[in-house]
Amino acid sequence: MNQLKTLYIPHTSDDLNVAEGAEIQRAIGRRGPYTKFDRTQPAAPQFVGVDAIVDFGGVITPEQIDLAADAGVRFIQEQTNGLDHVEVDRILNAGIMLAHCPGHLSSVALAESAMMFILMLAHVYKQGALNFKMGKWYLPMPMELAGRSLGIIGFGNSGQELARRAKAFDMRVHAVDVAPIDRAVLDEIQPDFLGSAADTDRVIAECDFISPHLHLTAETRHTIDARRIGLMKPTACIINVARGALIDEAALYDALLNGRIAGAGLDVFAAEPPDPTLPVYQLPNVCISPHNAGGSDGTCRKRAQFAAENLDRFERGEPVVAQVTR
Repeated sequence: MNQLKTLYIPHTSDDLNVAEGAEIQRAIGRRGPYTKFDRTQPAAPQFVGVDAIVDFGGVITPEQIDLAADAGVRFIQEQTNGLDHVEVDRILNAGIMLAHCPGHLSSVALAESAMMFILMLAHVYKQGALNFKMGKWYLPMPMELAGRSLGIIGFGNSGQELARRAKAFDMRVHAVDVAPIDRAVLDEIQPDFLGSAADTDRVIAECDFISPHLHLTAETRHTIDARRIGLMKPTACIINVARGALIDEAALYDALLNGRIAGAGLDVFAAEPPDPTLPVYQLPNVCISPHNAGGSDGTCRKRAQFAAENLDRFERGEPVVAQVTR
């Protein structure tokens, strides 16, 4: 059997290619030779004879997908979990098999970042750092998390990992999901409440912290809209490490600027990169990070190894894991 010919498509940012891109190349390089797409050279010849593509994650362009299809490429492995920035229909319509990275590979990193935001907001971190610079000591007063409630909207991989960490801080966990949750998971985590999508309003209205953990689709866009933001307690904070458009940003920013909710921890935004000079980002109760919550060293290693293993499966004629279908 001829060895699988693989093409790696790196990110357009050299900074990202230094760390995460290097992990991908090490992993796929261990299984055999591969070529790296070179944007300084003509594109079409680089796809000739290629069997499989490993894409950094939503980087491959529509034109490159067409070239891949014309060249007979049979499989594309996307190094991302969310598919809202991937040309899914174009790839599948071209008859190319598609797989992505399952959520459990980035769930620990996302959960740790969400927990970081909860701690920063509870301990009024930004205001405390400002007070230190001004020589103002012993204030502000932090909030203890023990006994506080966390509402998790979407109780999949990252939601479950966040629940485990919140429980370690003696928080009460209230969660909703559209699908049944495995009994062993529930027995281990023991959420204080688990409901269906119909219970979302109740969870948002009752909890001290709200954190959505959903894929972005037409159905989940603005799951937390102006009406639901209006349900939140004025002392409540919202966390988002999933996808920016899960929340109506205009409504959220209006609520924050007018003091109708207590704070926010945001790693993702509807349009990226956002304008960092916006007044809402300067507020002492708004903590921001640059969409790096899921991209830990652990996530990079696990995703890279997953890509190599999926290439092995494809080469052996076995079903790939996390295949994307219509």
